[in-house]
Order: sequence, then structure tokens, then C-alpha cells
Amino acid sequence: MMKLLVTLILLSTLSLSSCLFRQNPIRDTDGNILRSHTNYYILPATHGGGGGLTLARGSGQLCPLEVVQEVSQVRNGLPLNLIPANKDGIIRESIDLNIKFNDLYTCAPNTVWQVNLFNGQRTLSSRGILGRPGQGTIDNWFKIEKYEAHYKLVYCPSVCHTCKPVCADIGSSIGEKGRRSLVLNNKPLKVMFKKA
Repeated sequence: MMKLLVTLILLSTLSLSSCLFRQNPIRDTDGNILRSHTNYYILPATHGGGGGLTLARGSGQLCPLEVVQEVSQVRNGLPLNLIPANKDGIIRESIDLNIKFNDLYTCAPNTVWQVNLFNGQRTLSSRGILGRPGQGTIDNWFKIEKYEAHYKLVYCPSVCHTCKPVCADIGSSIGEKGRRSLVLNNKPLKVMFKKA
């Protein structure tokens, strides 16, 4: 009986790990595989869709905390790190990960992405917590999925088995003065990744 139990556990572990490695790695604009703790720019993949992702000040904020797109399409935005929950080091499609702006380029006290509710809209800010997958950090986990010939960012974390998040694509919403805030909606921003 004990041999059977050990065999079943071993087979399920191997099956789970083989599923992980069947997920395609994400590639940058040079065709290289994305790796954790490496700086990348997240850029729109369509011409005329604004610039790269960056931080902007909200009302009454001293440091920029809101995740937005550069208005000008020739600006790359700020470098980001992608940190997967699985510690694999390779960024793959549909795995949970934290997205974090590089601390060197901003005065913000924190730079990890988080979903926030603002005026009835789910927006993205840099108020998140790095790591610690679970119920307390459910709003800090994102995924990258293949979208046509490029990619899209998605909020649909699976790091908490008892949580039931409302999944959505991440797109941009154009506000006053052309500000392009990142929001959860059903119009995904088609993106690509460029090594910084």
C-alpha cells in the first residue's frame, strides 16, 4: 500500500512539473526568452496606441503611484521586472507573476503592481506587495497570455485556491489631458516586451 501511495505522489508531481514546462515562454522583441529580475519595457504592439508603461501622480500624491501609458508613442516608459510565483526564472504564458517597476527610477515607496478600486473602476497602481502568494496578496498577481501575434496582460490570479477573483484583461482608458490609465476591462492592450 505504501509503495502505491509513493508511486502516485511521484507520478502526480512529475505530471504537474511537466505541465508547467509545456507552457510557452514569453519572448522579447529580439526573440529572447523573458527572465525574472531582468529589466524590460512593456510597450504597445500597435502603432499609435500610446507609449510604454510608466507611473504618474494621482490627485494629492507626492510620488507617482498610478500605472499609466506614456502619451507619446516614442517613449518607452519605465523599466519593469517580472517575478513569477513559481521561482522558475523563466517567464511563461499564463503563470502568476508580480510586475514591479525598477525602484531606481521613481520616488514611489513601492513599485509592485496592484489592482485598486477607484471611482467604480478597477485600476492599477504601484501599491502592491512582492511575493507571498495567497489571499492577502490576491490583487498583486498578473499573467501574460498570447494575444494574436503578440501578448496581453491579464488579471486572473490562481495563487489562492479559495479565492474567486473576477478575471479581466488589462487595457488603457484615456482620461483628461490624454492620460492613459491602465484598467481592468474587456479591451486588452496588445503588448510586447523590449529588454531595457
